[in-house]
Amino acid sequence: MVRIGIVGLGMAAAPHVAALRALGSHVEVAGAFSPSPERRAAFGQAHGLPVAERLEALLDDRSIEAVLILTPPATHLDLVRRAAAAGKHILLEKPLEVDPARSRALVEAAEGAGVRLGVVLQNRFRPSVEGALRLLREGAIGEVVSVSARLSNWRPQSYYDEAGRGTRARDGGGVLLTQGIHTLDAMIALVGLPDEVAGFATTSRAHRMETEDVAHAALRFPNGALGAVSATTAAFPGFPDAIDLFGTLGSLRLDSSSVAVMLADGRQWRIEDGTVGNGTGADPMAFSSANHQRLLADFLDSLTEGREPRVSGREALKVHALIDAILASSQASGAPTRVAVGPAGDRV
Repeated sequence: MVRIGIVGLGMAAAPHVAALRALGSHVEVAGAFSPSPERRAAFGQAHGLPVAERLEALLDDRSIEAVLILTPPATHLDLVRRAAAAGKHILLEKPLEVDPARSRALVEAAEGAGVRLGVVLQNRFRPSVEGALRLLREGAIGEVVSVSARLSNWRPQSYYDEAGRGTRARDGGGVLLTQGIHTLDAMIALVGLPDEVAGFATTSRAHRMETEDVAHAALRFPNGALGAVSATTAAFPGFPDAIDLFGTLGSLRLDSSSVAVMLADGRQWRIEDGTVGNGTGADPMAFSSANHQRLLADFLDSLTEGREPRVSGREALKVHALIDAILASSQASGAPTRVAVGPAGDRV
């Protein structure tokens, strides 16, 4: 039984609480904190879980082994530093932070303190993504020659009217860092990072917001394969995300609930996720907590087994590097831009 504290009680807390309840024999919520008394009261009443009036009550409690941080991105570095200094393992809601330097500093803070850092990129735990990865490792579609990843969400203007939503100061970015990060991370899990991107990102006339709500990019991978990325929150009423991989032996199509493999020799496979809802429309929380449960179970197992979580902080730096490169290319009028993970332009 791992005792865990929750920091941040906004809308992101709901799927995590559902996942924690489902794993009740392995984890106990020792306390939940928000700086807002109203949020603490509402959370305690809604979920029947203990709340803490001060963050220090969680960090100073030696019986609490880990904290789940669900606060806005701009707060992550400070909270991770404080939790790591207190010896707490950390499961952190995506994204890591608001810019590359702060994201790397956050990962280094956890590593320097010797605590585990997991990141909530739950799409890697979808049965369809895991099945697709297994088939790719077995060479089912041969050598991949073309990759495309598409995220077509809808968010009404009221979503961006919330204070701080879609700003660089609080969120660090728009559709790429807030919504597209999940689809891009799944793509990276399947085929790795591209070497180079050429992209454009903009704020469309569909929204009034500071950061991008439409982004497109062309990709070049180390093996010579080419790819494309498109992401938007201006696609009414919202459509399932999709990743298409075309290989020398056939094709693999991954959507929000299944993966289909079609080979040139006539063989076919299909793997269903078995979950309902994808959060692509006006309600961003309209999805099952099943993948959060799988991610949380892996994080808890990493603590008892003394290993890194499957989506560690350093692993999460990869999708941040891709997003940073797309935005840098857009700022340079679409000029080709190298995808670099480390501070010296190195890759992992």
